[in-house]
Formats: sequence, structure tokens, C-alpha cells
Amino acid sequence: MRDYLERSPRDFLAVATPGAGKTTFALSVASELIGRRVVDRVIVVAPTEHLKMQWAEAAAKAGIPIDPTYSAGKGRISSDFLGVAVTYAGVAVNPLALRIRTERFKTLVILDEVHHAGDALSWGEGVREAFEPAARRLCLTGTPFRSDINPIPFVTYAPGDDGVPRSVADYTYGYGEALADHVVRPVLFLAYSGEMSWRTRAGDEVAARLGEPLTKDLTNQALRTALDPAGSWIPTVLEAADKRLTEVRRHVPDAGGLVIATDQDDARAYARTLKAISGESPTVVLSDEKAASKKISTFAASDSRWMVAVRMVSEGVDVPRLAVGVYATTTSTPLFFAQAVGRFVRARTRGETASIFLPSVPHLLGHAAELEVARDHVLGRRQSDDGDLFAPEEDLLAQAQAGERASEEQELVPFEALGSQAQFDHALFDGDAYGSTEEMDFLGIPGLLDADQMRTLLRQRQSDSARAQAASEKRAQADARERAQQQAAEALTSVTTHEQLAVLRRELNGLVAAWHHRTGQAHGITHAALRKECGGPAAAVANAEQLHARIERIRDWAVKRSG
Repeated sequence: MRDYLERSPRDFLAVATPGAGKTTFALSVASELIGRRVVDRVIVVAPTEHLKMQWAEAAAKAGIPIDPTYSAGKGRISSDFLGVAVTYAGVAVNPLALRIRTERFKTLVILDEVHHAGDALSWGEGVREAFEPAARRLCLTGTPFRSDINPIPFVTYAPGDDGVPRSVADYTYGYGEALADHVVRPVLFLAYSGEMSWRTRAGDEVAARLGEPLTKDLTNQALRTALDPAGSWIPTVLEAADKRLTEVRRHVPDAGGLVIATDQDDARAYARTLKAISGESPTVVLSDEKAASKKISTFAASDSRWMVAVRMVSEGVDVPRLAVGVYATTTSTPLFFAQAVGRFVRARTRGETASIFLPSVPHLLGHAAELEVARDHVLGRRQSDDGDLFAPEEDLLAQAQAGERASEEQELVPFEALGSQAQFDHALFDGDAYGSTEEMDFLGIPGLLDADQMRTLLRQRQSDSARAQAASEKRAQADARERAQQQAAEALTSVTTHEQLAVLRRELNGLVAAWHHRTGQAHGITHAALRKECGGPAAAVANAEQLHARIERIRDWAVKRSG
């Protein structure tokens, strides 16, 4: 804020992690500029209809009344308003009308999640045409930029070391910095693997373990099998997530959970499973419902346990009490993942933690481990497949707004899920994996821990688990030795006396020979020493008890010499 007011630039790009307070920063700037009469009006451009309403509510609290119902070409608005909120799609429909409004007043334009201005060429052109005359433009984003070659309007680019232009932010505030400042919550990722089986269109049955090295197609099919509502993977993970939510609510009574589903059919099925698990009907938010925004707002203000949604809750939606998430969608690009995680990191009280359950799939685990990595918009980078960190987002926003159908994605890789089993794999926190602790040790972590406390607790439990495992292995080895001795004793008692004595003499002679190779001491001298210490006659006429004593004594010598 201080930097902005000191420099007073016409264009300013702020890149801040989700939950860091971009809205508060922008409205503080707007309030200051209006107070100084640098601007008279405000226009907010947001990705979705719901976010328009959210901006209007936040602006009202800041003393800046904004009309979220305005549409381009509407003309005059009530004199009670100091500005309007529109969507990027709305700007593209009639940029001229917004340009006229921008020219008529000294206008501050706030471009929320400005990377969406590159979602379509028409969106970028519309934003540039509409807001080129603006007195001030404030661009905000909280996620990795796009990878396409469409320059984002009003963003500055400069050549990197390789000569390729990259976006230049005026201010960057990453997740790591925000976590250190206690502005966002630490995130504990809980990864689940398990055995999957499915049938291809050709009729072939395939079995694989989720998370093991597979081809891209097999990984996608294994993931879709895991997310199939009819299998066992999803119910097991949802039950674990509900246990985690119960534990968090012991310390944060209004904590809520969110399941992000691939499509509407899955969302409804997951909601039915959650109701059976928790005894409470979740809020189901479908992107093509007119009441979607109202449902989200109602859930945000309540203390209900669960909400199940399709994609649209992945970006910008402010539900600060969300503390437990289940990433149950096949959409796995870096941008979508970062935005989804952003729904859980908004801090209210110092020490609140977030827990996100996800499939143990390599690229998802990679996104989780790289949560703190800052990225810029790279112009001219070659586009590749979904596994590329900079892969294009494939119009996810448009799909979310228009609604989703399960059949559309299922046709891409035809298969029939046959069955799935879930198994806790490991936890991931601050880039480190913790996998040797029991699942319940993670589910029972208190809901109020800051990042340092969480790290200390996880390392302590990892250490305790390692010691317990070592003790268990030691007990198992001791038990195995005892069983072997019992079996040997039983074997000896099942033979005649002379056979038993012959076995013991052979064992003793073998040990004496080994002692000779180790020390160079002659056999006879060793036998004489054993007779002197243990008593009794020569080995040829010694009884079983005397032979046992000599065998144990020479073993003791070997142990002491090794020490």
C-alpha cells in the first residue's frame, strides 16, 4: 500500500497468494484514491458472477457502494453507487459501453484475477478497449499466469535471461512469505493410494495401484476409477476427511469442509455418501444453478459441516471457515490446483491449519510440493500436455460457468470402473513427506497449530513411529529366535539320545572350527578351555547338558570378541 501511494503508478500488478488479502489491498487503494480525489469512480472486473457479488459486499464494508447487477450497455446507475462490478465475459460483450463510462469519470479499474483476460483473445481485446482511458488500473492475481502467447492487457513484460518476455510484477507476496507472516494457514496434504481395477472399451481388464509409475493414460484411468462414487476409494477417503473435520471442530467449532468434484453426477453422489457418514446433508453447489452464489454465501455464514461443489468454487470464493478439503476432481492443471488450495488457506485466527485429502497421483503431489513456487507469465513458451507445469487451462472457467456433464470427459478415455480400495499413503507438509505414522495420528492432529508447531509435531510423530517400528522389529527378531530354539529343542527331543548327542557334538565342533579360523587357536586348545570353564569330560563322552553349556560359552566368546 505504501509503495503504491508513493509511486502512484497508472498501472500496478500485485501478485499475491490466495488468502493474502488482495481484495482488502485493492479496496484500501480505492478508498485512498477516492479520498484524495484522484479518481471518482471504480469498476471491478471479476471472473464470475459470484465474485461480482462478493466484491460488492466487501466494497460496501469499505464504504464504497458498487452495483454488481450492472451489465454493459445498461446506461446510468443509481447515484448511490460509486462504481460497478462486471465479469470479463461481460466486458467482451460490449467494451464500448464500458469505455464510455470509463472516459466519463476519473476511473480506477480493478482487474481481479487478471490472468483471465488471456482466456480468450476477445476477452483481452475487450479489456484493453474498455479500460485504456482509465485514470488508474490495478491488476490482481494469486495464481501462476497462463502459458499462451496472448499478452495480458496492462501487464508489463520484460525479456528474461533467455530473451523470452516475462511478466513483471510491481509487488509479489508468495505463500511462503504469507505463511511466515501468519497471514495464511499451513496446509497438510493427506495422500491416499490403493488398488484400482477397470475395463477398457476393448474389454480388457486392467489392475494397477494408484500412484505407482504408469503411463499418462493409465494414470488418468486409475484416478477416474478412484473417484468413481460406486467404488470403495471415495467413501473411505470421505470418512477419513470427516474424522479430520470432527477433530478440527473440537478447536474451531465452525470449521467446514469442501469436496471439489469433477461433474454434477459425482457431486450429488458424494453428497449422499457424506450424509450417510456424517448424518448431515451437505450443501451441493452446481455451477449452472441460479442459486449457486446464494448457497455459497449461506454456507459461509453457517456452521454446517460440508459443501460439495463442481469447479466454480475453485477461484476467489471467500469461505474463510473452510479447513478440510477433498480434491476429488480429474482437473489437475497447476492453475486450478493452486486456486482450489487457495480456498482453504485464508487465516482467521493464528494457528488454524488446513487439511486437504487428495489422490496419490504424481502430478498432484508435485503441485502440492511446489505450493510456494512463484511463477510469471511467459510469452512464447511452447504449449504441451497437461503434465507441463505451464500447460494451458483449457477454458476451465468457461466450462465451470456453463456447467459440466460427466459423459463429456468419460468419452475421452473410455473405461468402466470395476473396483477400488483406498489406503493411506503419506502426509505432505512444507515439501516434506511423512509416511511411517499411522493414519489416525494425522487425522487426530489438533486444529490449532501454526506452521512451526505443525512441523515439530510431525517430526516428533515420525521419530516416535520410527522408534516404535524399530522396537517392533527387534521383538519380532527375538520371537523368531525363540521359535527357532524351540523348534530345535523339539527336534532334538524327537530323536534318540545318541542322535541328539551326535547333533550337539557336530554343532560344537563346527563352532570350534569357526573359532580356529577367527583366532588361529588350535581345536584341542579350544576344547580344553571349554572343559575348564564349563566342566565335564571330553566332548566324545560329555552329556547333552554339558555340550549345550560349551556351545553357549563359545558363542559368548564370539560376541565379546566382536564387541
